[in-house]
Amino acid sequence: MGIERKIGGLGVKILLTGGTGQVGWELQRALLPLAEVVAPSRAMLDLAQPDTILQMVREVKPDGIINPAAYTAVDLAESEPDRAHLINGLAPAILAEEAQKLGAWLIHYSTDYVFDGAGTTPYLPTDRTNPLGVYGKTKRLGEIGIEQVGGDYLILRTAWVYGLRGKNFLRTILRLGREREELKIVNDQTGSPTWSRLIAEATAQILPQIRDHRGIFHLTAGGSTTWYGFCRAILELDPDRDQQKVRSVTPIFTAEYPTPAQRPSYSVLDCTSLIKAFNLYLPPWQSVLALALNGT
Repeated sequence: MGIERKIGGLGVKILLTGGTGQVGWELQRALLPLAEVVAPSRAMLDLAQPDTILQMVREVKPDGIINPAAYTAVDLAESEPDRAHLINGLAPAILAEEAQKLGAWLIHYSTDYVFDGAGTTPYLPTDRTNPLGVYGKTKRLGEIGIEQVGGDYLILRTAWVYGLRGKNFLRTILRLGREREELKIVNDQTGSPTWSRLIAEATAQILPQIRDHRGIFHLTAGGSTTWYGFCRAILELDPDRDQQKVRSVTPIFTAEYPTPAQRPSYSVLDCTSLIKAFNLYLPPWQSVLALALNGT
């Protein structure tokens, strides 16, 4: 089977932003068997520098653009709103405009932080958004910008992303579990922990049908938990448990761990529309976590 047929005859050159990030790195791994992947460094393609976006897209002339790059420092965004706005709010629309000029498709990743967390049942892609902080507000602006441009696009909202690279909750807990005897973890925020590799592999499965659907979809692992529940699972599934020093994990309220940015207290995403549209299976977060920790 030729490469063209593998991704539906839609072209084989993909421009990937943020190739060294958690999701970007996994995307390179997942996409390389399917297409030619061009993943420029941040110096060559900086979403905070619109000129570099234009130059790179026009030079590469991709058949598709995948944009996992983002300003993800949720708390720091409160003191750097302009930079967060450039990267999360303006750059996605520029990518969408350039994609449309080329007749290319665009996949862009967004976040559960576009919701305020006041809900009690999983959010649908069509539910009203109401972001609480700068990060969520700028990510929502990015979504709106892409929608206004139109064309062939998918916006995939995900949540609680972790991986074996970079800065994330999984790696933090593994480190703290070896350094401290007691951990205090927030237990009144609920979401769906999602391995970056699951996001990448689901994206690869979507590619053959990339022009069959457009709009906003949700992509997370199945089920939900709290940060406390996630922490306990990480420690229990850690293949090197014998190296842990931690003896107790105490659940606490968000108010006991104040942060500059307010988090949604409930941000579980309903992925039904994505599953049905692209015939995907999104396994429970616990089984995905076990795979991640076992390095498979």
